[in-house]
Amino acid sequence: MKQSRFTETQIVAILREADAGVAVTEVCRKYGISGNTFYNWKKKYSGMGVPELMRMKELETENTRLKRMYSELSLENHALKELIS
Repeated sequence: MKQSRFTETQIVAILREADAGVAVTEVCRKYGISGNTFYNWKKKYSGMGVPELMRMKELETENTRLKRMYSELSLENHALKELIS
């Protein structure tokens, strides 16, 4: 996935600037983003503050760790079943 030029905190600040009454086209022009990017960010980060954003990031990393752990255990389980049969 492509790395964003903006951090999540910066994205939330940009969205808040647009919510404050600045036109979306002006915000997009100021930060050099497209309208599609702005609305994708709005769909993903709308209504979030910095604490919620940090919590979401923590949950994503924990979810990734748990998925990896599950896949390893599943492989071990499958190998043991093959060994028994």
